[in-house]
Amino acid sequence: MGKFTFNLPDIGEGIAEAEIVAWHVKVGDRIEEDGKIADVMTDKATVEMESPVTGTVLSIGGEEGDMIAIGSPLVVIETEGDDAVEEPVEAPAHAPVESAQTAPAPPASSEVEAPRVPPEPETTEPKPVPVPAPTSLDTAGQAGLGSSHAKVLASPAVRARASELGIDLAQVKPAEDGRVRHADLDAFLAYNAAGGFRAAGAKGVDQTIKVMGLRRRIAENMAASKRAIPHFSYVEECDVTALEEMRAQLNGARGQRPKLTMLPLLITAICRALPDFPMLNARYDDEAGVVQRYGAVHLGMATQTDGGLMVPAIRDAQDRNLWQLASEIGRLAEAARNGSATSAELSGSTLTITSLGPLGGVATTPVINRPEVAIIGPNRIVERPMFVPDGMGGERIEKRKLMNISISCDHRVVDGWDAASFVQAVKRLIETPVLLLAD
Repeated sequence: MGKFTFNLPDIGEGIAEAEIVAWHVKVGDRIEEDGKIADVMTDKATVEMESPVTGTVLSIGGEEGDMIAIGSPLVVIETEGDDAVEEPVEAPAHAPVESAQTAPAPPASSEVEAPRVPPEPETTEPKPVPVPAPTSLDTAGQAGLGSSHAKVLASPAVRARASELGIDLAQVKPAEDGRVRHADLDAFLAYNAAGGFRAAGAKGVDQTIKVMGLRRRIAENMAASKRAIPHFSYVEECDVTALEEMRAQLNGARGQRPKLTMLPLLITAICRALPDFPMLNARYDDEAGVVQRYGAVHLGMATQTDGGLMVPAIRDAQDRNLWQLASEIGRLAEAARNGSATSAELSGSTLTITSLGPLGGVATTPVINRPEVAIIGPNRIVERPMFVPDGMGGERIEKRKLMNISISCDHRVVDGWDAASFVQAVKRLIETPVLLLAD
């Protein structure tokens, strides 16, 4: 037998530490060579760690959510065979280690103590009194409360209050563990006061959830963005009636190509307008005091996943046609949701678009994806009556499809006039959609 210490390797991204987001083993588990040990996260990318040996897990280097330095012990494995190499095992200084030592010899039988039952926590209610099977003495003790009271689990204080209120405890449905409490009496009273209608919703369960993994990265990035960047937002209303008609026509003739949503059309309009507003397609290094403007548009696409918001980047969006954009949008969104997106696909964006689809609301004020300097948010399409030219010098009322476009910008780099002018340029393109297909 021997011990093998598996240290967290340098994953090759120039990082000093990584976060443990999931363990696939626990102390005492047997693990095969190349078996999964844990998932660690670095800069929004999750990497699976695999065991180089077969053996039994003796200790693990921290809990889920802990940060562990590169080169620190991740797991200690007891290997089999005479050729196993004994290695010293040291716990990482920054994280606790679970049961890292081999199991000690069991104590002699005379030294074994009976397990102690922890005392029940004190509550503000009187301690409930267990109700044994009814006897003649029990029945006598419950005189005046009704025979059903003796069959219901409840504290003396609850029974006394129910008696004062004239409530038959047998008619009260306990919320948990079969014991009627004061809160159950309150709910019963409210139910009857409302004429027998139940309350609007059931009471939820209080939970304490550790912020870790992708959710912690999102929290840190958003806090840093709002703390460091002076945001301002601008919203403009656009008539997308003609754009929606063109989209329907293109989808009708798409053949085997992917179905077009509104997003590829908006991205095309953004890419066509950006050359006149290069300060928007940029990243700002506030520590160095340098703004890097980009000729290519690497468009970040905010994508909701089960783990939180991820931003895969559409590389060279300006060189892709509508169908290519639709295909890449679908591929990246699926990769982000199933966890197969690479670190390269989740970094390097120069401008981000974020859309809530049918939940888009009237207007949004999105938070900038730092270190970018702008983020664009299309909103929900609604139908409303509008005055439109009638072709004879007058106007008529017509039902039109309208959508607001929001933009948030870094005021250190982008002026309000430039942001408004850019959105107006995008508006002209989507309100005259034939320009999106013109060379």
